[in-house]
Amino acid sequence: MDFSHNAKTQDYIARIRDFLDTHVAPIEQQVYEELAALNPTGDWTKWKVHPAIEPLKEKAKAAGLWNLFLPDAELGQGLTTLEYAPLAEETGRYIFAPEIFNCNAPDTGNMEVLYHFGNKQQKEKWLTPLLMGEIRSVFGMTEPDVASSDATNMAATIELDGDELVLNGRKWWTTGLGHPNAKVCIFMGLSNPENDRHNQHSMVIVPLDTDGIEIKRMLTAYGDYDAPFGHGEMQFTNVRLSKENLLVGMGKGFAIAQGRLGPGRIHHCMRAIGTAEKALELAIKRGLSRVAFGSPIIKLGGNGERIAMARMKIEQARLLTLQAAWKIDNLGVKNAMVDISAIKVVVPQMMQEVVDMAVQIHGGGGMCEDFPLARFAAGARSLRLADGPDEVHMSMVTRLELKKYK
Repeated sequence: MDFSHNAKTQDYIARIRDFLDTHVAPIEQQVYEELAALNPTGDWTKWKVHPAIEPLKEKAKAAGLWNLFLPDAELGQGLTTLEYAPLAEETGRYIFAPEIFNCNAPDTGNMEVLYHFGNKQQKEKWLTPLLMGEIRSVFGMTEPDVASSDATNMAATIELDGDELVLNGRKWWTTGLGHPNAKVCIFMGLSNPENDRHNQHSMVIVPLDTDGIEIKRMLTAYGDYDAPFGHGEMQFTNVRLSKENLLVGMGKGFAIAQGRLGPGRIHHCMRAIGTAEKALELAIKRGLSRVAFGSPIIKLGGNGERIAMARMKIEQARLLTLQAAWKIDNLGVKNAMVDISAIKVVVPQMMQEVVDMAVQIHGGGGMCEDFPLARFAAGARSLRLADGPDEVHMSMVTRLELKKYK
């Protein structure tokens, strides 16, 4: 396997770095500070997108840095998973950067679902405005009343009543629900309990203004609302929709989910690697510039060794993720399952360790809004649960490893 970047990828890396250095880095701290003022924690319904975001989105479109994640030369940039991976890493250095390039979760996963599994009408109504960056979307899967680490536990229901679908249940940790442009949800629920456990659930496209949907609250992650995106809790009470909103067919939810998981986890992990790189950079700069007990703190308390370990762990995590991307492109998702599960464990743990090290070197500053590290820490800890907890992915690796010996 050759992980050196081809000429096209190198060109995109150079262009996206230039864009970030020119347009994003100079306003990073300003955006973080002003987002807090724009988005009062007491009322998520009044949250606003920072005014710099929309103009930057237009600049990204004009620069040909739009929809980088989608391997379609007409609707995206036609990049493979391996070609896009280092670009996701670059955007991971800034919390708000992925949205600028229309490459933020969960929209990328939802767009991939609609691209691969939506019919013509569904694509025209929902995929097109998402690809244009005109609206945002959410994915309703996790539920508060069951152990969602086992996705077959989902208790929210989808019932067919004539030409209509009827949805009931509660969802939470629905990422992006607080965004003022969030307009549509892909809802996953129990529809065919008589089938085997992986053919019992379906996915439905649900406009968020449909009668019967109540957005109850936004949840905090370590006290951070992640405004203006947010992670919300929703109640669905006898929500009625045309069966034309069903994706593929009844009982096909898990088949659809498997089609979106591989590339999405590459995106998550490469962004996390970018975040870890930014945390390491901040730690080194802080360690070199601050003096305690007559020496730069980088030379005290084993900090030099911690920097070395951070570099080694980042490199290991990146190589494993690039291997997973290469396998997805060349061998298919089914032949990359060990790698896909492995990176979902290895990368967030690495990110958490590197960010925590950077927080420690920053002292009190690392815990407050003067640096992005506290936000990074909340994101790292969340990622060890989001899209499946560590234990689920380790169980998958164990099962596939033991299968070799049967």
